[in-house]
Formats: sequence, structure tokens, C-alpha cells
Amino acid sequence: MGSVRHRLSNTLAALYALLLYGFIFLPVGVLVLFSFQDSRLPIMPFKGPTLKWYNAVLGDSRLTESMLNSLLVALGSSIIAVLLGFLAAYGLARYLLPARGLQRALLTAPLTVSYLIIALGLLILFNAIGVPRSLLTVGIGHVVINTPLCFAIIYSQLGDHQVNIENAAHDLGASEWQTLCLVTAPMMMPSILASFFLALTLSWDEFIISFLLSRFDVTLPVEIWGLLRSGLNPKTNAAGSLVFLISVVLLILAEFLVFRRLWRKSSAG
Repeated sequence: MGSVRHRLSNTLAALYALLLYGFIFLPVGVLVLFSFQDSRLPIMPFKGPTLKWYNAVLGDSRLTESMLNSLLVALGSSIIAVLLGFLAAYGLARYLLPARGLQRALLTAPLTVSYLIIALGLLILFNAIGVPRSLLTVGIGHVVINTPLCFAIIYSQLGDHQVNIENAAHDLGASEWQTLCLVTAPMMMPSILASFFLALTLSWDEFIISFLLSRFDVTLPVEIWGLLRSGLNPKTNAAGSLVFLISVVLLILAEFLVFRRLWRKSSAG
């Protein structure tokens, strides 16, 4: 009786896992599958495979330019967001600043605000001060939404166990900036890299802020949205598949550079 219950529970668990992963990955699988469709419509029956739609995407100057724009905005905004988040986390963790709890709350508050509200607020601000919409304004918007996330990740890892090492560096004659750059930053590198790759992924996929704050130079999600206005076609699927591929590459890089290092440290400990 016990073995029957055990097999039944294992079967139900496997069925649940299959349904869960199917629900998550089936849309992506359909997107990628019909990017190889040989006909002009991404519908059944499947005809292919063919790479002509990927060639069309890579041969489309607007799509390739928007892809480069997305990479530029994602890299630049992520670097700035991580730098600001790290400095804010270090300051609030190591110094008794006035209203420190309020400052932490204000720094993390954008995490609870809709991107649409943030984008509209930035759009009104830029119009009021006369700043034209461009990739720069898009990058500023991405810094606004990613800095609180980077701050929260890094601040959560700035514990008291690093204080003794920092104090030892001070005793050996290191200045505050030397300790920050040569001692604290290397110790915090796993959380810094984790926040960087997460910000990079979120910036790469972000649409609402990019749509409202850009004008002529647009990012890839905005360009794909423009393609969808004329209807579905395998070219759109190919562009979306390339976005998914780059996101997967970023995830693999994060796995090798961050999480595997954390796993080795925990195993050594």
C-alpha cells in the first residue's frame, strides 16, 4: 500500500512539474518553432525549417540598429545602476546617516511603482526641462528602475562579517577609497555581478519606458512592437527568438560568473 502511494505521489509530482514547465516554456517553444516557418504566416501546418527569416532580420537595418541600441542602453544603464546601487548600499550599511531607514525606504520605493507611472513621470519631467526624447532619456529611465534593485541585492549582502577585514585594511594604512575599491568591492563581486546581469536582462527586455521615452532611435522591443502592428509573421518570431537567445546567453554568463562561484564558496565553507 505504501509503495502504491509513493508511486502515485511521484506520478502526480511529475505531472505537476510537466504542466508547470509546459505552461512556462510552451509559448517560447511556439515562438522559436514558427521562426523557422517557410510560409509567410506563423500558423499550422508547420512548413520548414528555413533560416530565411533570420536572414531577413539580420539584413534589416532598422532591426539591427535597434538591437545595437538595446545593447548600448542595457550595458550603459546597468553599469551606472550597479555603481550607484553599490555606493548607496555601502554608505547606508557602513555609516550612521540621518534618517537611514527613511533613505532605504526611498531608495527601494521605485520597486513598488508601476513602470508606466515612472515612464509618465519622467516624460513630464523631460518635457518640462526641455530634454528631447532619445536613447539618453531611455537610459536614464532604465537607471531609475534598476538602481533600487541593484541597491537591494548588494545591501542585503553587506553584512558585519566584512567589517573586520575593512578595519584591518584601515589599520594597515589604506584610505577609505582604497578600502572600498580594493577590499570591499572584490568581496562583494558576486552580488555586484548578480545585480549587473539582472539589470542587464531587465533593461534588454524593457518596453514601456523605452517606448515612451524614445523618439527616432528605438530599442529592439519597441521595433518589434512596430512590426506587430502590421500583423504576425515569421520575421517577428525570428526577432523575438533572437531576443530570447540573448537573454539565455546572459543567464548562462551569470551562472558561470556568479552562481557557480557562490556555490564553490558555500561548499568550501
